[in-house]
Amino acid sequence: EVQVVESGGGLVQAGGSLRLSCVVSGLNFKNYAMGWFRQAPGKEREGVSFISGDGSRVRYVDSVKGRFTISRDNTERTLSLQMHNLTTEDTATYYCAASIAGDTWMVITAPSDYDYWGQGTQVTVSS
Repeated sequence: EVQVVESGGGLVQAGGSLRLSCVVSGLNFKNYAMGWFRQAPGKEREGVSFISGDGSRVRYVDSVKGRFTISRDNTERTLSLQMHNLTTEDTATYYCAASIAGDTWMVITAPSDYDYWGQGTQVTVSS
């Protein structure tokens, strides 16, 4: 059974930081590209950041560039998202996802190419 388990969400003041984590089991983790998505109430799910299976390539949505850092540990089978200088616009449910599409050096950005999703963790940024 594949499990994708997220943690690290919470309430933080604007300008603060949070670190989200995602632990994946039941698949060959290094063969999967990973991504973080988020969804705010009434809005479509948005791709936030992506990383290739081997960790060599990353991509960020423009709104988080310079503030968020995605990383992975293929030994621990974990994915992380370090978030700094948070704003109220970052308030959303954040989802971890895994994709078998592509080669290990590719980043995958299309939600339809992701095979497994976590349950989501809530990030709330207060002003």
